[in-house]
Amino acid sequence: MSLLLLCFFPAELKSEELEYKMDLGAALGTCFYMGDANSTPYANMGFMGGITARRILNPRMAVKMNIAMGHLSGSNDGFIPLDPLNGAIEGGVPVKVDFSRNVLDIGAQFELNFWGFGMGAGYKELKRITPYILAGVGMTVAMGGGASASGALCLPVGVGVKYKLKPRLNIGFEWTMRFTTSDRLDASPEGTTQLTHPYGIQGSGFKNKDSYNFTMVYLTYEIFPKLRKCNN
Repeated sequence: MSLLLLCFFPAELKSEELEYKMDLGAALGTCFYMGDANSTPYANMGFMGGITARRILNPRMAVKMNIAMGHLSGSNDGFIPLDPLNGAIEGGVPVKVDFSRNVLDIGAQFELNFWGFGMGAGYKELKRITPYILAGVGMTVAMGGGASASGALCLPVGVGVKYKLKPRLNIGFEWTMRFTTSDRLDASPEGTTQLTHPYGIQGSGFKNKDSYNFTMVYLTYEIFPKLRKCNN
């Protein structure tokens, strides 16, 4: 009789014994840009924030979707030539160019935990804390700053660590570099020197293109319990 009750009333199980299909959460942190107007990590930092939805495949694997916004800025400190193709030995007159723009980041990443993540029965060998690695694909749209919007493919790669505060509540820290196919994330206002191929060197694929970093802390809550079968 007790087995039948467990089949029809899974909510009676302890919350730490349940597994969930998804978690939802929010992230806050910093971001910085790497490109023609900055080559130093964490220089010209801005703020970022976003929301996440993670499909939990099993205690070791998950697929995370995100929508995030960040602020990027930088300066070339007066070393970029105004006209790099003018034929002069000096490469043209050096000028200073600043930019300040926002980026919209939409994408998905596959996460692989080093250990099974969760709480519950000891035989499952789950851990309340685990480091993880991630990689994925997405889209970046840079906008504002007096320049036209620019979209590009984005490939995020990074590492993180997550900790289970309670059976359904998680906190984590994540560091990702997000490589793009655009050299216009750092576009300055129209009518001035653009930080796009500033030395007259064309790039292809991800070569000579802009990238940016998200360093963030997030909080998530798990939803949708997995269906439990009744085992005799």
